[in-house]
Amino acid sequence: MYRYKITFAYDGTNFSGFQIQPNKRTVEQTLKNAVNKIAKHPNPAIPVIGSGRTDAGVHALNQVAHFDIPYHLSNESMRKALNSILPLDILIKKAELVDNDFHARYSAHRKTYRYRVDQGEFVNPFKRNYTSHFKYSLNLEKMRKAANDLVGTHDFTSFVASGSQAKSNVRTIESITIKRDELRNEVVFDFTGNGFLYNQVRIMVAFLLEIGSNQRPVDDVSRVLEAKDRTLARMTAPASGLYLVNVDYGTNDEKD
Repeated sequence: MYRYKITFAYDGTNFSGFQIQPNKRTVEQTLKNAVNKIAKHPNPAIPVIGSGRTDAGVHALNQVAHFDIPYHLSNESMRKALNSILPLDILIKKAELVDNDFHARYSAHRKTYRYRVDQGEFVNPFKRNYTSHFKYSLNLEKMRKAANDLVGTHDFTSFVASGSQAKSNVRTIESITIKRDELRNEVVFDFTGNGFLYNQVRIMVAFLLEIGSNQRPVDDVSRVLEAKDRTLARMTAPASGLYLVNVDYGTNDEKD
């Protein structure tokens, strides 16, 4: 068997998330169908293992997965073969033959997510599937100060949605940047960490937007973290603004 690592982008608008679900269109199922077509439909079917799940409506710039296939193809041939089968809302950017001990999920060191907030007066019909919308004035300095309190290793129970299956809510956030994109009239958040809980990024964005619009005090992060109470964070930002930007497998691996 030959193990391939694929790096791919997708528009999450018309997918019911990454993970396979009965009678729903998902990224994982769509990839699995393409891989098994290339492998001439073996029995049992070949699974495709992703670096992690994304929810319905969430996008990816550089998602990673791996699969084992009984046929050897060059990296470029595999990339082209998959792209010739896949729908237009998924693009394989790179295919690589890797060692059999590589695992798309367990070998990952860190992930980076981006969240885009459009600040137009009204919802832009051409951006509605790719940003969230928040028209109110935002104080970015307050948001950056509050974000510093989220950086580090914490128990993020207050920032995880119900339905999470994680055994522990402790995660490490390495960095959070918040910038204004004047050209697009957007505020852009980047989060890098060793892993993120169910809806964690979207909950943190909503929380920081409340601080930036003076609905919360700038020092409220510590109080809410310590409480370990999801009801204190309240809101969850829409899925449409969220992108998986990168999955990092360490200094010895080529960056995606």
